[in-house]
Amino acid sequence: MLEIGILLSALGCGLIAGAFFAFSTFVMKALGALPAPQGIAAMQSINIVVINRWFMTALFGTALLCIVVAVMAFRRWDEPAAAYLVSGAAFYIVGTILVTILFNVPRNNALAVAPPTSMEAASLWADYLSGWTFWNHVRTAAALAASALFIIALWTRP
Repeated sequence: MLEIGILLSALGCGLIAGAFFAFSTFVMKALGALPAPQGIAAMQSINIVVINRWFMTALFGTALLCIVVAVMAFRRWDEPAAAYLVSGAAFYIVGTILVTILFNVPRNNALAVAPPTSMEAASLWADYLSGWTFWNHVRTAAALAASALFIIALWTRP
């Protein structure tokens, strides 16, 4: 059962890393190239649509799997893969979930109430693009690192 949990954790982390990678490499650049009112309106729409059972299950279901795998790894701490499993779980929980909650979601909430055509919206949008994208890079790297650590753990298991 542990191997299945590790595999699903690796796949979930990789899936989320890919979604965040897309935003970091081309979605935010495309939105930033639009006039501020259009970019804001598009991102406001994305932030509503992203809250769906598929994405939320992938994001938070992976977190739950990571926690389960980490607990199981602590119980088998003498195995070589244990440190990789705990590290992978920590990367995902801290670098992906916690960063999302502390840095990306508050920016999304602030943008949600901004009228796209207001005078303040253009400066809010500029700050949003740089800050949100920076923290998205962090989330991408953390989820990718977690996926890699879970894969390494699979290779090192007896």
